[in-house]
Amino acid sequence: MSAAAAFAYLDSRTERTGDEVSADRFRLIADKIEADPALLSIPLANIDRWLAQGHRSVKRLEGWRSMLLEAQNTRKGMEGLLSLLRDQSWEALLWKGFSPFPGILNNEELERLSWKSRH
Repeated sequence: MSAAAAFAYLDSRTERTGDEVSADRFRLIADKIEADPALLSIPLANIDRWLAQGHRSVKRLEGWRSMLLEAQNTRKGMEGLLSLLRDQSWEALLWKGFSPFPGILNNEELERLSWKSRH
């Protein structure tokens, strides 16, 4: 789905839960990476920077790095990454709960994918 089509869909919805917004964000991230695999350099750079700054979750970051490098190098790896980003299974949510993808979405995309609580 193109970003324009994704926004048309999102704009047509007036109320979404936080979980739906999160799923929409990761679907858009997947769509953008699928359209431009060079974007994988962004999460890889994030991981490098975070590790250089002494981030304590080395195992999680290295897991993401391994997955991202596999996605860069093989079709199967890319398919696996895109599938994970679009999946809402328990395992996928665990991975996405520790996301190295800041910088993939621009400010307009983030604003459109914001969620406001009524509480």
